[in-house]
Amino acid sequence: MSAPSLLGVFAHPDDESLSAGGVLARHAAAGARTAVVTATWAADTPRAGELAEALRILGAGRPRLLGYADDRVPRSAPGRARFRDAPLDEAVRQLVAALREFRPEIVVTHDAYGGLTGHPDHVHTHRVTVLAVEAAGLERLYPEAGAPWRPSALYLATHPHSALRVWGGHLAAAGKSLHSVPDEWISATVDVRPWLERKIAALLAHRTEVARGAAPGLVAGLAESERARLLGTEWFIRHSLRSPALSALPTGTVRTELTV
Repeated sequence: MSAPSLLGVFAHPDDESLSAGGVLARHAAAGARTAVVTATWAADTPRAGELAEALRILGAGRPRLLGYADDRVPRSAPGRARFRDAPLDEAVRQLVAALREFRPEIVVTHDAYGGLTGHPDHVHTHRVTVLAVEAAGLERLYPEAGAPWRPSALYLATHPHSALRVWGGHLAAAGKSLHSVPDEWISATVDVRPWLERKIAALLAHRTEVARGAAPGLVAGLAESERARLLGTEWFIRHSLRSPALSALPTGTVRTELTV
């Protein structure tokens, strides 16, 4: 049975590689359709070009950019509102259109904390994605955005408390507060080490972030064994959708892959 199609929805270029690069590469290698929607940065910026290279490495097609401004970098989208300042209905409509156009079986996005660092753009991307996934299947909502499509599953990329033993030593030293969830909340723990080379190559394709010492820069300076410790596993919470048939997995059930 082939892997289900997968659409990632993330805040910034590089989030796709950090949060779900292994899963994206895994699904693409299995012949599934994969793609990524990125909420911020304009198409004519260097970071959009870096995103295109990263997605090529992961097998995730062309960039799909909503084109809003990064919360902390106004030049990321000159003349456009910051993502968090844009009308919520406008952002949801754009993402509904992307969902209906790509028609994924699985959607992956940030968790409600916005991942380890809690970046406000990550948090807002989570909110917009949850709303859009629900709206995409309702024919009377945003009829101009295409024919209705309801994904079968929504997964939230996250980190369990136990992962802080690895990540904490790197990010705590940078003065960052960390956001994680109880281990029992995890629905899927995915070993992505077979696709780690692609994941790291995609991450390092974000050369702007490498140069400024952000997370890709941190990874660039690590030994191969430490890269595997940091990035060889990806964790996800399955978000309950309204249909009983699509409800969350029973408590204590942990998959080793993302399933519909």
